Amino acid sequence: TEDPQRNLVLLHYFNGSYTNYMERRTRFHASNFSLEILNTSRQDRQLYQYIVNKGPEEKVWPIQLEVYEPVSDLSIAILDRVLANGSCTVTLNCTAQRGDHVSYSWGSQDTNTSGLCSRNGSLLHLSYPLQNTRVACSCTASNPVSSRVVTSNSSECSSE
Repeated sequence: TEDPQRNLVLLHYFNGSYTNYMERRTRFHASNFSLEILNTSRQDRQLYQYIVNKGPEEKVWPIQLEVYEPVSDLSIAILDRVLANGSCTVTLNCTAQRGDHVSYSWGSQDTNTSGLCSRNGSLLHLSYPLQNTRVACSCTASNPVSSRVVTSNSSECSSE
């Protein structure tokens, strides 16, 4: 015969009383039957099962726990800057130092440049006439647990 399936039991609840087998790692809230994992880390990312036994019947609910590292500080790098034919073309790249499943988007608080700055993804390609001496675009990096915003200092076409 095959080896039986083995499960690690975090908590056992029976007739109003419970035993928490992982007291240093979990906290049970009897008021709403929730189980809190303390000091969550990426190693806690896995499939858990919530099992209720009622006599000869057993109900099983799978619960997939995802753990995300928050988005860290952002930076904007100028990858390319070209001045030609009275217009400026700039390529900006927004990156977070750390974070899981980070998505990027660009925008602007300035209604005059909001169309120029509106893009999804970490790269932003801007092209504008030199009359616009400054175009400030903001990059937002987000994931399911956090978000950060940084605004480009300057996208001016100059010898800087």
